[in-house]
Amino acid sequence: MTRILFYLNGYSHDVWREAFHAVDPDIDFRSYPDWGDPGDMSGDTYTLVWEPEHGLLKEYTNSKVTFSIGAGVDHIMSDPDLPTNIPIVRMADDGLKEGMAEFVVMSVLMHHRSMPELLNAQKQKEWARIFAPAASSIKVGIMGYGALGQKCAEVLRPLGYQINSWSQSAKADEKGVTHYTGMGELDNFLTNTNIVVGLLPNTEETTNLLNEKRLSKLPERASIINVGRGNLIEIDDLIKLLDNNHLSAATLDVFKEEPVPKSHPAWTHPKIIITPHIAAVTRPKTAAEYVVRNIKNMDNGQPLENVLNIQRGY
Repeated sequence: MTRILFYLNGYSHDVWREAFHAVDPDIDFRSYPDWGDPGDMSGDTYTLVWEPEHGLLKEYTNSKVTFSIGAGVDHIMSDPDLPTNIPIVRMADDGLKEGMAEFVVMSVLMHHRSMPELLNAQKQKEWARIFAPAASSIKVGIMGYGALGQKCAEVLRPLGYQINSWSQSAKADEKGVTHYTGMGELDNFLTNTNIVVGLLPNTEETTNLLNEKRLSKLPERASIINVGRGNLIEIDDLIKLLDNNHLSAATLDVFKEEPVPKSHPAWTHPKIIITPHIAAVTRPKTAAEYVVRNIKNMDNGQPLENVLNIQRGY
């Protein structure tokens, strides 16, 4: 029997239990703290967690795989007692990818059509007639080209945008996407991008990657959409470049500190749109299908999808 040990504070587990039983009625779905004996080897056990208590995963060494409920794994990696012999799989189900693509397309269109400026003009009761260029003249640069970034590119391409990607590792050639790789090509990526979409993980290398020096490489009136991790942007530098009109706007869904303190200048900045880390939310139905598919892959000797590389942090 397949056993799922589920951990998610603050939300009902019933919808998750129902989602798993819709995929496989025989799954033994257990909500924390009713996980049972950590030494129970009577079935195949897997953990599905979000922000688990430190030390908990080390206790349940009968788990064959740890699945993250979200795309991020910071909440797991922060555990000093994290067992290193159990694979960790990042969530990349269809629902999560679709949700992220929806948010990114909305934000790209808003930046392309100058909606932050128009909304600010409305507040001032100004009749600001701003005419946007064609989508075909806009270069959208996606920083982080994993499952989420690829889905965003797939949805943006039919709208006519030129798509760039930047990743630490090389990507296969792809029609309609120009790939940039590594720190050596970051400046070139930035100088050729009008709208940046941040989808990078939280690692030592990505922390404050977009600082004043690098943000200044972007063309004048470029804009930022950050939906990955808040550590990517040095927020004071971003505000400085918005204030001097080098950058035109920013949509920020993620921050280094969440919720954002009420005193933070981003709340009232006329060129910044804040959303409360809701760009993409894991949907129980597609997440259950994703987890069960990976379990079947493992049973059949096939590789797991989106396995975390602990050394790289993503």
